[in-house]
Amino acid sequence: MVALKGNSVLTFLRRYGTLIGFAAILIFFWANLPDTFMTARNWLNISQQLSMLIVVAAGMTIVMVMGDFDLSVGSMASLAGIVVAILFTLGIPVWAAVSLALLVGLVGGAINGALISFIGILPFVATLATLTMFSGAAFVVSGGKTISGRAIPEDFSQFARGGIPLGDWGGVAVSIPNLTLLALAVVVLAWVLLEQTTFGRRLYAIGGNSEAAHLSGVAVRKLKLIAFALTGSTAALAGIMYASRVASANPTQGSSLMLNAIAGVFLGSTLSEHGEPRILYTIVGVLILGVLDNGLTQMSVDSYVRQILVGGIIILAVSASSLTKRLRSR
Repeated sequence: MVALKGNSVLTFLRRYGTLIGFAAILIFFWANLPDTFMTARNWLNISQQLSMLIVVAAGMTIVMVMGDFDLSVGSMASLAGIVVAILFTLGIPVWAAVSLALLVGLVGGAINGALISFIGILPFVATLATLTMFSGAAFVVSGGKTISGRAIPEDFSQFARGGIPLGDWGGVAVSIPNLTLLALAVVVLAWVLLEQTTFGRRLYAIGGNSEAAHLSGVAVRKLKLIAFALTGSTAALAGIMYASRVASANPTQGSSLMLNAIAGVFLGSTLSEHGEPRILYTIVGVLILGVLDNGLTQMSVDSYVRQILVGGIIILAVSASSLTKRLRSR
């Protein structure tokens, strides 16, 4: 009976420990920042700040479902932002420039998928190599310079500034940012793809046992190629969103997205019963990172200290999940 109760506690902590920790973080910041943290404006600001990361993390979830990952998403985001800005300088219309930049992401992701699926290169090696390639391409195309000013069309940059008005809250005009809405649309599409289609179920089958999935008739190589292409596309979209938000593009603007996206997926996976990535849990993981960063920034905590705290929380959450699994298996 005691052992049974102990296992129940471990199960509860593994499933809900991350959410309990998130609640503790919210209470801490609410208590220390009573006038600014729990306001509608701050939460909408958080949603806009996280919109690019949410898009990348949604794409990262698609490949991590298969047990793989993509280290090149940050450099692809930078490259796509540079490409769309360069095309603007050439007089290409916004819709065409955005479409071509998304195509760059699709092709780049497909290259990753081909290297991993058909040539047999390990995901770490393949995407580390393309990370370097995409980053180098961004520097070559841009000449290592930031592209801004009149080169960026007003309607392109205006998109990131716009939103759907919610009215006046406490005398302050509040609206849902367009970037937040776009990120939510990507999340919904990713959720439908992974949770409601045969394609998604097959990706989970590959992640469970690739060889068994192959023997049961799943086209493992083809599906991996498609999954990596989708991940590249989401990375490119995030880069375009970032360029719209800051009305400029530089070769390093997406550099932080990769590690944070992987961290968000790992944090979210601690909420899953079997520890597998789930798109909605990934968003919770990303939200934890964003809220933590927002609160610490408002408290004027040094950025390097914030990095240490975020890394520690990730280690703690993933270690706790791993430890409870081992204890339950004994």
